Order: sequence, then structure tokens, then C-alpha cells
Amino acid sequence: QVQLVESGGGLVQAGGSLRLSCAASGSIFSITSMGWYRQAPGKQRELVATATSGGSTNYADSVKGRFTISRDNAKNTVSLQMNSLKPEDTAVYYCRVVTLRVYWGQGTQVTVSS
Repeated sequence: QVQLVESGGGLVQAGGSLRLSCAASGSIFSITSMGWYRQAPGKQRELVATATSGGSTNYADSVKGRFTISRDNAKNTVSLQMNSLKPEDTAVYYCRVVTLRVYWGQGTQVTVSS
């Protein structure tokens, strides 16, 4: 089993910044991908950003240039620096880790006020 602990959500005004962090622990053999997804009320969960063990990153078009994902392979952590936040970024953000299966964090609320 893999446990994921997320931190860093909160309330911020539009234009502000937040940093999310996720630490994976447990039976970690080989993490291929770590990333962040989000789900706004009434909407489907969507990809925000992912990072592979080889260093490749992928971003949703809506966050490109504003969000930066970083990963520490040695510590099994992944972070998401979110700048220039907009009200439409309001959602529950979930950490996702892919090993032999997919693991999800419990989610952390990000609220951006206008």
C-alpha cells in the first residue's frame, strides 16, 4: 500500500499564489508518474500537471505559464507551485501517484476569491 499526504491548500485572493505538496510513503517500488488533478463542484476531475520519473512534465492548457510542478524522486514528493491564481482555479486538488497501480490523495481545497 502507498499512503499520500497532501498539504498546502487554502484561501487566496485572485492573483495570489499557493504551493501544494504531496508526500508518498509505504510500499513504493517504482513510481512512474506523480501529479495533480482537480475537481470543481459539478465538474469532472481533470488533469492539472504530471511529472514522470524521467523528468517529463505535462500541464493542462489552462494552467500553463502559471503553475509549475516539481518532483523529488529521492524523497517521493511532488509539489505544485500555483501563481497568478484565478477564481476558476477553485477546486479540490488531488495528488495522484502511479506505481503498479494508481493511488489518490485525500484532496486539499483551494479557493480563489475574486
